[in-house]
Amino acid sequence: MKLHHIGIVVSKISESFPEITKYIKFDEITIPSLIASQKVNVCFLKIGEIKLELIEPIGDDSPVTNFAQKGGGFHHLCFEVPNIRKQLDEFVNNGARVIVEPVKGFEDRLTAFVLFNMVHTKMNLIELAEPRKL
Repeated sequence: MKLHHIGIVVSKISESFPEITKYIKFDEITIPSLIASQKVNVCFLKIGEIKLELIEPIGDDSPVTNFAQKGGGFHHLCFEVPNIRKQLDEFVNNGARVIVEPVKGFEDRLTAFVLFNMVHTKMNLIELAEPRKL
């Protein structure tokens, strides 16, 4: 398992992008793309080995709309795993709850979201993604 990106919810990528790039020079920036299964647009900003994912809701029924309306911010960590179903089983056996079953996500990867019951932190949402198919 390796960290792929840090997800950050924003109201509008087009408005957030100039703000963050004013302070940080990124090595690579992707064009925003639609992730229909999650009802969001995403844009990846890479600096060194770290990627930030800006996540913009694309309608009132997007799973991140309420979060964006409350100001957005840190949303999740995404880990790349070789076998998403095997990793989900392990997490569930340890008490986690799958809130988004595996679907086609960013870069056409198989992705899923898991909620952990962590008492001492709000950092409890993890995205899993299988390696990119070439």
